[in-house]
Amino acid sequence: MGKKYTEAKKDISRTEEYPLERAIGLVKERAYAKFDETVDMAVCLGVDPRKSDQMVRGAVLLPHGIGKEVRVLVFAKGEKEKEAEAAGADFVGGDDLIEKIKGGWLEFDKAAATPDMMGAVGKIGKILGPRGLMPNPKLGSVTFDIANVVKELKAGKVDYRVEKAGIVHMPVGKVSFSEDALVENAMAALRSLIKAKPSASKGRYIKKMSFSSTMGPGIRVDVGKIETK
Repeated sequence: MGKKYTEAKKDISRTEEYPLERAIGLVKERAYAKFDETVDMAVCLGVDPRKSDQMVRGAVLLPHGIGKEVRVLVFAKGEKEKEAEAAGADFVGGDDLIEKIKGGWLEFDKAAATPDMMGAVGKIGKILGPRGLMPNPKLGSVTFDIANVVKELKAGKVDYRVEKAGIVHMPVGKVSFSEDALVENAMAALRSLIKAKPSASKGRYIKKMSFSSTMGPGIRVDVGKIETK
Protein backbone atom coordinates (compact mmCIF):
# COMPACT_ATOMS: atom_id res chain seq x y z
CA MET A 1 0.00 0.00 0.00
CA GLY A 2 1.35 3.43 -0.90
CA LYS A 3 1.57 6.39 1.46
CA LYS A 4 -1.23 8.27 -0.30
CA TYR A 5 -3.60 5.31 -0.03
CA THR A 6 -2.73 4.83 3.64
CA GLU A 7 -3.40 8.51 4.28
CA ALA A 8 -6.69 8.36 2.37
CA LYS A 9 -7.78 5.40 4.47
CA LYS A 10 -6.94 7.14 7.75
CA ASP A 11 -9.85 7.40 10.23
CA ILE A 12 -12.17 5.39 7.97
CA SER A 13 -13.55 2.41 9.86
CA ARG A 14 -13.56 -0.96 8.07
CA THR A 15 -16.72 -1.92 9.93
CA GLU A 16 -18.65 1.36 10.27
CA GLU A 17 -21.46 1.94 7.80
CA TYR A 18 -22.00 5.55 6.79
CA PRO A 19 -25.14 7.29 5.49
CA LEU A 20 -25.10 7.25 1.68
CA GLU A 21 -24.50 11.00 1.32
CA ARG A 22 -21.64 10.90 3.83
CA ALA A 23 -20.06 7.87 2.15
CA ILE A 24 -20.02 9.67 -1.21
CA GLY A 25 -18.66 12.80 0.48
CA LEU A 26 -15.81 10.74 1.94
CA VAL A 27 -15.03 9.22 -1.46
CA LYS A 28 -14.68 12.73 -2.89
CA GLU A 29 -12.60 13.95 0.08
CA ARG A 30 -10.21 11.00 0.02
CA ALA A 31 -9.58 10.85 -3.75
CA TYR A 32 -5.93 11.71 -4.35
CA ALA A 33 -5.03 10.72 -7.92
CA LYS A 34 -3.95 13.37 -10.42
CA PHE A 35 -6.69 12.27 -12.84
CA ASP A 36 -10.47 12.53 -12.43
CA GLU A 37 -11.20 9.20 -10.74
CA THR A 38 -14.33 7.18 -11.45
CA VAL A 39 -16.68 6.61 -8.51
CA ASP A 40 -17.72 2.95 -8.33
CA MET A 41 -20.75 1.56 -6.52
CA ALA A 42 -20.55 -2.06 -5.35
CA VAL A 43 -23.73 -3.78 -4.15
CA CYS A 44 -23.84 -7.26 -2.63
CA LEU A 45 -27.17 -8.89 -3.45
CA GLY A 46 -29.06 -11.72 -1.80
CA VAL A 47 -29.02 -13.90 -4.91
CA ASP A 48 -27.23 -17.01 -6.14
CA PRO A 49 -26.06 -16.09 -9.68
CA ARG A 50 -25.33 -19.77 -10.40
CA LYS A 51 -29.09 -20.27 -10.63
CA SER A 52 -30.62 -18.89 -13.84
CA ASP A 53 -33.75 -17.67 -12.05
CA GLN A 54 -31.62 -15.50 -9.74
CA MET A 55 -29.58 -13.71 -12.41
CA VAL A 56 -29.70 -9.93 -12.09
CA ARG A 57 -29.02 -7.98 -15.24
CA GLY A 58 -30.21 -4.65 -16.58
CA ALA A 59 -29.38 -1.14 -17.73
CA VAL A 60 -29.94 2.28 -16.22
CA LEU A 61 -29.73 5.77 -17.66
CA LEU A 62 -27.96 7.84 -15.01
CA PRO A 63 -29.41 11.37 -14.73
CA HIS A 64 -25.96 13.00 -14.77
CA GLY A 65 -24.17 10.54 -17.05
CA ILE A 66 -20.84 8.91 -16.17
CA GLY A 67 -18.54 11.81 -16.96
CA LYS A 68 -16.77 10.32 -19.96
CA GLU A 69 -17.18 10.36 -23.71
CA VAL A 70 -18.88 7.14 -24.79
CA ARG A 71 -17.94 5.84 -28.25
CA VAL A 72 -21.01 4.15 -29.70
CA LEU A 73 -20.96 1.64 -32.56
CA VAL A 74 -24.15 0.68 -34.42
CA PHE A 75 -24.76 -2.26 -36.71
CA ALA A 76 -27.41 -1.06 -39.17
CA LYS A 77 -28.13 -0.54 -42.86
CA GLY A 78 -30.21 1.69 -45.11
CA GLU A 79 -32.37 4.31 -43.43
CA LYS A 80 -31.46 3.04 -39.95
CA GLU A 81 -27.79 3.65 -40.72
CA LYS A 82 -28.63 7.29 -41.50
CA GLU A 83 -30.74 7.57 -38.32
CA ALA A 84 -27.87 6.26 -36.17
CA GLU A 85 -25.41 8.71 -37.73
CA ALA A 86 -27.81 11.63 -37.23
CA ALA A 87 -28.28 10.64 -33.57
CA GLY A 88 -24.52 10.85 -32.96
CA ALA A 89 -23.23 7.30 -33.34
CA ASP A 90 -19.43 7.25 -33.73
CA PHE A 91 -19.29 4.20 -36.02
CA VAL A 92 -22.10 2.82 -38.19
CA GLY A 93 -22.04 -0.05 -40.65
CA GLY A 94 -22.58 -3.74 -41.26
CA ASP A 95 -20.28 -6.35 -42.75
CA ASP A 96 -17.44 -3.83 -43.00
CA LEU A 97 -17.46 -3.29 -39.22
CA ILE A 98 -17.86 -7.00 -38.52
CA GLU A 99 -14.75 -7.77 -40.59
CA LYS A 100 -12.86 -4.97 -38.87
CA ILE A 101 -13.75 -6.38 -35.44
CA LYS A 102 -12.73 -9.88 -36.56
CA GLY A 103 -9.35 -8.33 -37.33
CA GLY A 104 -8.96 -7.14 -33.74
CA TRP A 105 -10.37 -3.61 -33.86
CA LEU A 106 -12.35 -2.72 -30.71
CA GLU A 107 -12.10 1.06 -30.44
CA PHE A 108 -15.61 1.60 -29.03
CA ASP A 109 -17.34 1.47 -25.64
CA LYS A 110 -20.94 0.44 -26.44
CA ALA A 111 -22.66 -1.33 -29.32
CA ALA A 112 -26.23 -1.44 -30.58
CA ALA A 113 -27.89 -3.10 -33.55
CA THR A 114 -31.13 -3.29 -35.47
CA PRO A 115 -32.79 -6.74 -35.21
CA ASP A 116 -32.20 -7.52 -38.90
CA MET A 117 -28.43 -7.28 -38.32
CA MET A 118 -28.20 -9.76 -35.43
CA GLY A 119 -27.72 -12.82 -37.66
CA ALA A 120 -24.49 -11.29 -38.97
CA VAL A 121 -23.46 -9.80 -35.61
CA GLY A 122 -23.82 -13.24 -34.01
CA LYS A 123 -20.70 -14.29 -35.95
CA ILE A 124 -18.59 -12.08 -33.67
CA GLY A 125 -20.47 -12.93 -30.47
CA LYS A 126 -17.41 -14.71 -29.06
CA ILE A 127 -15.41 -11.51 -29.46
CA LEU A 128 -18.03 -9.03 -28.21
CA GLY A 129 -19.72 -11.15 -25.52
CA PRO A 130 -16.82 -11.59 -23.05
CA ARG A 131 -16.10 -7.85 -23.29
CA GLY A 132 -19.69 -6.84 -22.54
CA LEU A 133 -20.05 -5.30 -26.01
CA MET A 134 -22.66 -7.62 -27.54
CA PRO A 135 -25.96 -5.89 -28.38
CA ASN A 136 -28.71 -7.39 -26.24
CA PRO A 137 -32.50 -7.09 -26.71
CA LYS A 138 -33.08 -7.43 -22.94
CA LEU A 139 -30.91 -4.35 -22.37
CA GLY A 140 -32.63 -2.41 -25.14
CA SER A 141 -29.61 -2.32 -27.45
CA VAL A 142 -31.23 -4.43 -30.19
CA THR A 143 -34.05 -2.34 -31.62
CA PHE A 144 -35.32 -0.49 -34.67
CA ASP A 145 -35.65 2.62 -32.46
CA ILE A 146 -31.93 3.07 -33.02
CA ALA A 147 -31.77 6.87 -32.72
CA ASN A 148 -33.15 6.81 -29.18
CA VAL A 149 -30.75 4.05 -28.10
CA VAL A 150 -27.76 5.95 -29.49
CA LYS A 151 -28.77 9.05 -27.54
CA GLU A 152 -29.17 7.04 -24.32
CA LEU A 153 -25.81 5.31 -24.72
CA LYS A 154 -24.07 8.61 -25.49
CA ALA A 155 -25.72 10.11 -22.39
CA GLY A 156 -24.24 7.43 -20.14
CA LYS A 157 -26.60 4.47 -20.01
CA VAL A 158 -24.90 1.84 -17.84
CA ASP A 159 -25.31 -1.93 -18.23
CA TYR A 160 -24.88 -4.09 -15.15
CA ARG A 161 -24.72 -7.79 -14.39
CA VAL A 162 -24.30 -9.62 -11.10
CA GLU A 163 -20.96 -11.39 -10.70
CA LYS A 164 -20.37 -14.90 -9.36
CA ALA A 165 -20.01 -13.64 -5.79
CA GLY A 166 -23.42 -11.91 -5.97
CA ILE A 167 -21.93 -8.43 -6.38
CA VAL A 168 -22.86 -5.77 -8.92
CA HIS A 169 -20.31 -3.07 -9.79
CA MET A 170 -21.43 0.14 -11.50
CA PRO A 171 -19.77 3.48 -12.25
CA VAL A 172 -21.90 6.35 -10.94
CA GLY A 173 -19.82 9.30 -12.12
CA LYS A 174 -16.52 11.05 -11.49
CA VAL A 175 -14.93 12.53 -8.36
CA SER A 176 -15.31 15.96 -10.00
CA PHE A 177 -19.12 15.59 -9.93
CA SER A 178 -20.99 17.41 -7.18
CA GLU A 179 -22.04 15.31 -4.18
CA ASP A 180 -25.70 15.84 -5.15
CA ALA A 181 -25.11 14.59 -8.71
CA LEU A 182 -23.33 11.46 -7.44
CA VAL A 183 -26.11 10.78 -4.93
CA GLU A 184 -28.78 11.16 -7.62
CA ASN A 185 -26.88 8.82 -9.95
CA ALA A 186 -26.39 6.27 -7.17
CA MET A 187 -30.08 6.35 -6.25
CA ALA A 188 -31.10 5.86 -9.88
CA ALA A 189 -28.76 2.86 -10.09
CA LEU A 190 -30.09 1.43 -6.81
CA ARG A 191 -33.73 1.79 -7.89
CA SER A 192 -32.92 -0.02 -11.12
CA LEU A 193 -31.29 -2.86 -9.17
CA ILE A 194 -34.34 -3.16 -6.91
CA LYS A 195 -36.63 -3.19 -9.94
CA ALA A 196 -34.51 -6.02 -11.41
CA LYS A 197 -34.93 -8.20 -8.29
CA PRO A 198 -35.68 -11.79 -9.33
CA SER A 199 -38.83 -13.30 -7.80
CA ALA A 200 -36.71 -16.31 -6.76
CA SER A 201 -34.61 -14.11 -4.46
CA LYS A 202 -35.78 -14.61 -0.88
CA GLY A 203 -34.83 -12.73 2.28
CA ARG A 204 -32.75 -9.58 2.26
CA TYR A 205 -32.00 -8.45 -1.29
CA ILE A 206 -29.68 -5.44 -0.83
CA LYS A 207 -27.24 -6.94 1.68
CA LYS A 208 -24.21 -4.63 1.56
CA MET A 209 -23.15 -1.57 -0.35
CA SER A 210 -20.00 0.49 -0.69
CA PHE A 211 -18.45 3.26 -2.77
CA SER A 212 -14.87 3.83 -3.83
CA SER A 213 -12.92 5.95 -6.27
CA THR A 214 -10.51 4.35 -8.76
CA MET A 215 -7.54 4.63 -6.40
CA GLY A 216 -9.25 5.28 -3.08
CA PRO A 217 -10.48 3.09 -0.19
CA GLY A 218 -13.94 1.52 -0.05
CA ILE A 219 -16.54 3.30 2.09
CA ARG A 220 -19.35 1.14 3.45
CA VAL A 221 -22.96 2.37 3.39
CA ASP A 222 -25.75 1.86 5.92
CA VAL A 223 -28.27 0.29 3.53
CA GLY A 224 -30.96 0.13 6.20
CA LYS A 225 -31.36 3.91 6.15
CA ILE A 226 -31.66 4.42 2.39
CA GLU A 227 -35.05 5.62 1.15
CA THR A 228 -35.47 4.28 -2.39
CA LYS A 229 -39.01 5.51 -3.10
